[in-house]
Amino acid sequence: MLDALNRALDFQATALTLRSERSRVLAGNLANADTPNFKARDFDFGQALAQAAGNAPLRAAARTHAAHLPAAPAAAAPTLLYRAPLQSSLDGNTVEMDVERARFADNTLRYEASLRFLNGQIRTLMTAMGAAGQGQ
Repeated sequence: MLDALNRALDFQATALTLRSERSRVLAGNLANADTPNFKARDFDFGQALAQAAGNAPLRAAARTHAAHLPAAPAAAAPTLLYRAPLQSSLDGNTVEMDVERARFADNTLRYEASLRFLNGQIRTLMTAMGAAGQGQ
């Protein structure tokens, strides 16, 4: 049972981490909207989540001393792809502000939804543990 609980919480934590990383990438695109020859980047969230959930090889953190505890393997970073622009620009920049803003807003809403879902799971577990502790 504890394994199932850990997997469920780990999955939500991984989703939040990937949403956060995607926000960073999209914010970088927005910040470089006026940079000549800047190429907008993004990654496929669904594919990255599937890889992080166990379909991709994990990388282990290096131990610098034999007495250190081994770290849990971490999922590889998502593969960043270049976005093809809908309309070309004279300076070679592929950032389209409307597209970036829409994707950033969508990602932010999904991050918030994942966070609320995780909080709900934790609240339910706390309630169940409280009821079990009272002998009910």
